[in-house]
Amino acid sequence: QSTWGSTLLSFRSLFSVALFLTMPLSVILATAGYDNTIRFWEPSGVCHRTIQYQDSQINALCISPDRQLLAAAGNPHIRTFEVHTQHAAPVTSYDGHTSNVTGLGYHSDGSWLFSGSEDGTLKIWDVRAAGFTREYRVGAAVNHVTLHSHQGELIAADQDGTLTIWDLVADKCIFRDRPAPDVALRSVAASPDGTYVVAANNDGDVFVYSATSSGASASAAATSSAPYAMLETLHAHRKYVLKTLFSPNGALLATASADKTVKLWAVTEDDDTVEFVATKTLAGHSQWVWDCVFSADSAYLVSASSDSFARLWDVKQGTAIKQYDGHHKAVVAVALNDASVDG
Repeated sequence: QSTWGSTLLSFRSLFSVALFLTMPLSVILATAGYDNTIRFWEPSGVCHRTIQYQDSQINALCISPDRQLLAAAGNPHIRTFEVHTQHAAPVTSYDGHTSNVTGLGYHSDGSWLFSGSEDGTLKIWDVRAAGFTREYRVGAAVNHVTLHSHQGELIAADQDGTLTIWDLVADKCIFRDRPAPDVALRSVAASPDGTYVVAANNDGDVFVYSATSSGASASAAATSSAPYAMLETLHAHRKYVLKTLFSPNGALLATASADKTVKLWAVTEDDDTVEFVATKTLAGHSQWVWDCVFSADSAYLVSASSDSFARLWDVKQGTAIKQYDGHHKAVVAVALNDASVDG
């Protein structure tokens, strides 16, 4: 369950900054980008902590499952920082990539990290040891990587327009597809139940794949032994889709774009078919929208933009209810964990 709504109200009236800094954070919201800083925010919009990250710009952020660490992807390092203290020094540095780290995340039990880089590799890191434990060579610059919902596959999008899926148990690539040759894929996502995988590209298209034959044509299911089948193509935006993400409840797909908007798509299933219907366009940023993240209850979304702002949106209403103002250059990464501590 989300603690976002109640915390947003309480911070408006009950807590001083001094008291806030002595308490474990119930809502962890962090943003980062090209001004070499990571900023932590109160839900009310006040920045309560800034970490200087002098090595490079920051391309991606991720909060550990136990809510204790924030991982930051830079060029070419990954650093982790304590969430609930004011310590500015990194806890750990993961070194091994040779170019921009463009995506990262944690396994659900927090025992390892995964990352993708413009150096053309995916890496897995044991959080308790130095150095990476596995490396997969994609063959082109990796623009994004995510972990499948069942935690057993890495899904990567690359600059050559290839969607690649690696089975971590079999330790091999099990699926490759180039839905639009020579058009770079920018982002990938898996639905919470693991049924669907989506990949978005520089033409503004989103390609929907199914992990089963459900929703695929009979001929496609009969002639393909691949673990994934293309279901449909969404012509989502007229410019680059920079981020795509399912809501935690699986009812929505968000697409953030260089056209300065985030679109929300309702995901509806009927018998053996699935439909993605555009329901809201979140407009208000003045430049590219690079990243977005849903609240735990899927009721809110936070976006990050080149206009140097992050915005909090009410998903049902499609309106912005808070702006986070403090960065001096493009904000390209946002991380949020507002799930209740007791689960």
